[in-house]
Amino acid sequence: MTDQPPKPSTHNPDWEVTPEQVRQWLKQGEDIIILDVRRPEEWDIARLEKAVLIPLQQLPQRVHELNDHRHRRLVIHCHHGVRSLRATALLRDLGFKQVHSMAGGIDAWSLTIDSAVPRYH
Repeated sequence: MTDQPPKPSTHNPDWEVTPEQVRQWLKQGEDIIILDVRRPEEWDIARLEKAVLIPLQQLPQRVHELNDHRHRRLVIHCHHGVRSLRATALLRDLGFKQVHSMAGGIDAWSLTIDSAVPRYH
């Protein structure tokens, strides 16, 4: 299985947020959903607390699982930020408004926020 994602319309740099911004939202008690679009085997290595796993390849078929959360801020992450940008574009194309990709992915989170989150290649 490849990681070829659905084709998004466009990319907007304003869709990206830093791990520091995500941490700030969490500390402030913001009502956010953290969506992990990595593969299950990556999830088994490292994950963020309270994240929900929907692999990118399954997102088009499972987007209905997010419909009740359209009003909430949604932060998407992957390993380095590429798949999460694709997922962000897809969800925005489907009408989700508050969707952000975490720049640098879980690797950046581990480097800048929480070194207890394992890094992998």
